[in-house]
Amino acid sequence: MRRLVILLLLLAAMRLILPLGAEGQGAEALLSFGFLILAAYTVGEVVAAVRLPKIVGYLVGGLLFGPHVLGAISANGTERLTPVSQLAVALIAFLAGAELRWREVRDRGVTLLKIMSTELAVTFLALVGLIYGLRGFIPPLAGARLAEALAFALLFASIAVVHSPAVTMALLTETRARGPVARTTLGVVLLADVAVVLLFSGTLAIVRSFAPPEGASAAVSVGMVVWEIGGALIVGALLGGAVALYLRYVGRELMLFAVLLAFFGLEIARLAQVEVLLTLLTAGFVAESTSSRGEELRHAMERSAAPIFVVFFALSGAKIDIAGVAPLLPLVLPIALVRGSAIWMGTRIGAAWAGATGPERKYAWMGLVSQAGVAIGLSAILAEAYPERGAYLQGLLLALIAVNETAGPILFRRALSKGGELTPENGAPEPAPAPAAVVAEESV
Repeated sequence: MRRLVILLLLLAAMRLILPLGAEGQGAEALLSFGFLILAAYTVGEVVAAVRLPKIVGYLVGGLLFGPHVLGAISANGTERLTPVSQLAVALIAFLAGAELRWREVRDRGVTLLKIMSTELAVTFLALVGLIYGLRGFIPPLAGARLAEALAFALLFASIAVVHSPAVTMALLTETRARGPVARTTLGVVLLADVAVVLLFSGTLAIVRSFAPPEGASAAVSVGMVVWEIGGALIVGALLGGAVALYLRYVGRELMLFAVLLAFFGLEIARLAQVEVLLTLLTAGFVAESTSSRGEELRHAMERSAAPIFVVFFALSGAKIDIAGVAPLLPLVLPIALVRGSAIWMGTRIGAAWAGATGPERKYAWMGLVSQAGVAIGLSAILAEAYPERGAYLQGLLLALIAVNETAGPILFRRALSKGGELTPENGAPEPAPAPAAVVAEESV
């Protein structure tokens, strides 16, 4: 009850104060930022009391107070906070790379690759078949030639298979889980993030021959794709090396340095025209693997990123247009069910192929359902490439992302609980119950 009273007081205060800052260039953004931190965090505490992930609370808080429901935060206010979302993506990418240590890549790289490749292949084929089969119910594809319908089904599937490093990292930061399910899920998500960028870029290039874009803005060359991926690895490695040097010879004010590093990494990636997520992910991996103080930087970054993560997920919720999503649910729900089932099947087959016998074989698939920023970005590229058909498919994808973004954290937390990596009281990891678990923990 106390938290609900706090929410009502915050909403009333926002209603009174917002008109005073509406005319200023930065006042509304600052006011929206502060309100989202307080409101979304409060809703997160409310849902945590009923054993749901706080991330779901942040999403619900953003949806509730966003422009499409109560309107405490205007559409202009959410737009002005776009740099905060970009900063959060950079921090998440660096933290994700720092979590994937060299020892784990060396010891479990083949296992993770087998699970990832099988899961992506099964999910991709299942979604292609489903969208192609449902083409008569999808307006842009209803009258299309079979080759064109297949081409757009390939494009849709190449985006719908995307996972969410943001949700995975945020939930692991919240729960501090470090067991087999957590490590396997994180490794698969990070590897899949790289694979999906390649998959989408290649699929778009191939589809252009079946269904040429309406405009020339979607031209994609092999050289562009190679540089976007290969250049990100080079630039990220150089940035990670520079971070390791700073940690060795300076090593002060790490919380401030973490935020500056994220901003700096974003701008370098933009100037170099390379993939931002992959650049920061590589930088985090190199910094953690080459510096003895990498873990210290990671903890400092987690502390400085906490309020930014709250606003990031609240903004994601604020952008969900319920009126736009609702009419698409009859199509979205079957797609979401098929996608979830294919992820389950692909993960089980891949784990069996890799010889995984622990809880990750049974529960890791639950951590692969979530979707967020990367999928939204790729859907925007699709809409830009095909303004007519792509716009409807983008709406369908955004509705699918909204469903998976809400259900995914709940499933992942359940997976961590079933894997014995949470305590019932506060979500913290339990002590290792057996020598095998100790060995698994020390191997990362």
